[in-house]
Amino acid sequence: MTMVDQPEIRLADGPRLHVRSAGSDDAPITVVLLHGWVLDGRTWHRQVPALARTARVITYDARGHGRSGAIDRNAATLAQLGDDLATVLRTVVPTGPVILAGHSLGGMTIMEYAHRHPADFAERVAGLFFLGTTAEGHTHTVYGLPTHVARLVRIAETASAEVLARLGDWRPHRAFTLALRPSLRWLLFGYPCDPADVQLTAKAVIRAPLGSIGGFRPSVGAQQRLETLAALPTVPTAILVGEKDRLTPPVCAQSIAAALPDATLTICPDAGHMLMLERPEVVTDALLGVVHAALDRPRRA
Repeated sequence: MTMVDQPEIRLADGPRLHVRSAGSDDAPITVVLLHGWVLDGRTWHRQVPALARTARVITYDARGHGRSGAIDRNAATLAQLGDDLATVLRTVVPTGPVILAGHSLGGMTIMEYAHRHPADFAERVAGLFFLGTTAEGHTHTVYGLPTHVARLVRIAETASAEVLARLGDWRPHRAFTLALRPSLRWLLFGYPCDPADVQLTAKAVIRAPLGSIGGFRPSVGAQQRLETLAALPTVPTAILVGEKDRLTPPVCAQSIAAALPDATLTICPDAGHMLMLERPEVVTDALLGVVHAALDRPRRA
């Protein structure tokens, strides 16, 4: 089942959000899929067909990403993304239960939404799905390198992000995609790895303005939301992480699971950060498990 473009959402401060949907508008539950940093909603394409047979499925490109509008540097924060998610839910899914599924930055966005809109969260959210994400900023990110080397890389990365944040809506030429693929293959993927998945990821990264790549970095690195997670209402929740994830290693997922003791935690052997592409069946089955558990809860109650 293919995704269909929905009317764009114009946010209060100006940017527009590109929204797509699949499945029936009359479905008993809606699954909202949130993508990772400098990616876009296409990364979930392998999960959509199975989900749409049971639920309505919504994806959208976050501000400053994909086909959504560019942003002011001061709006490149996780807090703003949490507020944007609240706007998407009010506009596109005004009624009915929702399951929020977030990869990387998308998972952090869900946590920020829960922190900033706790009453709405408690009323609307029937299930959670965290994929290759963290509640502790860059605390555990060492890029698969020795700690002392990772510290130097982070210093360089932070300085580079400051420069990129000033470049606004500028994007590199598409020809840069070929040069980018080897580094993305190493950083984001485990084994085995389909070259088509690396290509899809590289195209998404190239589409992101450099201002977004650099602008979100301080907020992403600083976020701390374990206390927010521990205070959430209990809903069906699954947490997945790749064993070889260099950005959000298994310890990130384990700390989330400790804050949500009723959640199920799955560590996928040899996989990296892009689990929805690397292990599509595992991710789809886990998502469907959350959907069915959420639908079953009212009957059990």
